[in-house]
Amino acid sequence: MPSHPLDLSLLRRRRGFTLIELMLVMIILAILAGIAVPIIIGQRKKANINAAKAQVGMITSALQGYDADNSQLPTEQQGLQALVQKPDGASSEWHRYLDKDIPLDPWGNPYQYKVPGNHGMDFDVWSFGPDGQDGTDDDIGNWTK
Repeated sequence: MPSHPLDLSLLRRRRGFTLIELMLVMIILAILAGIAVPIIIGQRKKANINAAKAQVGMITSALQGYDADNSQLPTEQQGLQALVQKPDGASSEWHRYLDKDIPLDPWGNPYQYKVPGNHGMDFDVWSFGPDGQDGTDDDIGNWTK
């Protein structure tokens, strides 16, 4: 127990944080969040782009397998669904080319398919990319690196 009355008043004053101390902590937390959030968002965008590239590659490989077995690519009307459900006119060599249904791209949009392709290939498979718009610089296709 403090022997002097001033010592007791000093203990009473230092029991909690002052408003200034709390404000400084809040400001420091806000600065750290301001630094961390853009980094996390940037990583998520990169991860989605990489996932779309991987899925385009998977669909491209499946279409090449379909072409090898059936001596032709699916028509645009048959679309990518021909990889998971046997279309009319497919050969007896047809089998399911993807283990699961055709995925949506990481932004929730269906992948696009065009035969013949517009980019010097037999076919084009692409995602509209982060902006969800066709024909923009962020499209991710089997012709992009």
